[in-house]
Amino acid sequence: MSDAHLDQIRTALAAGLSPVSLEVEDESHRHAGHAHNRARPDGGITHLRVRVVSEAFRGKSRIDRHRLVNGLLAGEIAGGLHALAIDAKAPGE
Repeated sequence: MSDAHLDQIRTALAAGLSPVSLEVEDESHRHAGHAHNRARPDGGITHLRVRVVSEAFRGKSRIDRHRLVNGLLAGEIAGGLHALAIDAKAPGE
């Protein structure tokens, strides 16, 4: 996957979360050949890991944190993102 595509994902997350720290890792290559790994026609990301620390998560449940990240990446999910691993924390957690 192109670095430009990952940069777009980082930009979307940064705009929506104003994170203290943000790591985005394309893990698609680790799942190549697996039965449920469908290659996207556009060559896009199918498996993504996000680690993010943001004040936006303070006081929110794990489910609400995941919903927030999923909402920011809704276009990716609709476009074929198959798996999204999320580690979302508030500062100090």
